[in-house]
Amino acid sequence: MVAMNLLSIVLATLAVAPAAFASPLEATVLEARGRTHNGKETTDRPVVFPYPLNTGKKFKETPRTTKTCFVDALGNGLDDGPNILAAAKKCNNGGKIALLDDLYMIRTPLDLKLNKVDIELQGTLKFVDDIPFWEKNSFKYEFQNSSSFIQIGGKDVNIYGGGTIDGNSQKWIDAHAANSWTWRPILVTFFDLDNAYISNINFRYSANWYILVHTCKNMIFDNVSIAGGTTSKNEPKNTDGWDTYRSDNIVIQHSKIDNHDDCVSFKPNSTNILVQSLDCNGSHGISVGSLGQYPKYYDIVENIYVFNTTMTNATSAGRIKVWSGEYAKPPSWVEGGGGGHGRVFNVTWDAIRLKNIDYAIEITQCYGQSNLTRCSEVPATLKISNVLFRGLYGTASKKYDPQVGSLVCGGPENCNNIYARDINIQPPSAKSPTFTCRNMDQSLLDIPCA
Repeated sequence: MVAMNLLSIVLATLAVAPAAFASPLEATVLEARGRTHNGKETTDRPVVFPYPLNTGKKFKETPRTTKTCFVDALGNGLDDGPNILAAAKKCNNGGKIALLDDLYMIRTPLDLKLNKVDIELQGTLKFVDDIPFWEKNSFKYEFQNSSSFIQIGGKDVNIYGGGTIDGNSQKWIDAHAANSWTWRPILVTFFDLDNAYISNINFRYSANWYILVHTCKNMIFDNVSIAGGTTSKNEPKNTDGWDTYRSDNIVIQHSKIDNHDDCVSFKPNSTNILVQSLDCNGSHGISVGSLGQYPKYYDIVENIYVFNTTMTNATSAGRIKVWSGEYAKPPSWVEGGGGGHGRVFNVTWDAIRLKNIDYAIEITQCYGQSNLTRCSEVPATLKISNVLFRGLYGTASKKYDPQVGSLVCGGPENCNNIYARDINIQPPSAKSPTFTCRNMDQSLLDIPCA
């Protein structure tokens, strides 16, 4: 038999079946036993659950898979995207997509709508760095004019295997330094996905946010590694680790993040989210927001718990950022905004270790507005209440020494029941630490407000 290379996909089922032969215009598809292919073997699906805390909501087990599609990398820089899409179609509704080769090059937008599917990635998915192509062909989202290389949706999905998704970002980093309006894709977007487990996967070199969780529910991210960098004088920008948006019952845990923006950001309508046991380096904090950017929307962030996390070399540890009460001229990376409405309710940062942090706590309602006088004249209307910062301890950087935090609301009616307890932050000068506190009940703040 002569194997065709148009699509290199091998299908294995658990049942015993005779060999099937593809026509010259189809992929080579062989039915076989077992889980070994080209000397490599698939592994068992890991057991993932929230630990030590949980959201109070149940996560359902996903059904076992009954067939496997092995995707062979074409090599020589050829596009493996069509093969992966074909495997997703063939092994949808109860199968496993096995990506066991060392390198898969992707020049095709990957829209994966999956049902009861495992993806085992042992190798690397690397996106080609063709900026004009991706500006035209990436998946587009209204929120902050964002876009993505790949979107994964559906129900009952597991992704694991120790492999890497590589955004190949250097060209975008340099292009953005020359033109801040360069369209930079998010590395991976989970879009309209229910009951999914993402574990033991590495995300590398994103041109923009690493992971967007968009309109999803009941997801756990466990043992994830996020890291990037640059080979030029230009630094990566806006490389958030996770952004949750219009999503509910999400757990992010036991992961390490080295990036240059928010480690985790709870965007509008993020609810019932648990972040625990993270190690964040170089970030802008674990942040609520930004919120209130769009006047026509009512933004909600509520029932958020951040626990047992280390923040190193960060601009902030716990942060809430709200746009001002009127439209502000855009920063270089979004279309501008302000004047939106909404609420932040029941948010906790608990047991957070800090190393070389500019601000341990930061609350602002003038995000995106450089004219602070005007921001005071037209304050934000979004309400912040029932927020607790507890057990934050460690060292501050020298940037604002001896100030180690800033809690500033647009007006006293905007912030209610903001608590700070057991806060112990030491500035490098060994002077007594201070916090800026404005428009909130300082009797609830067990910190030295200046």
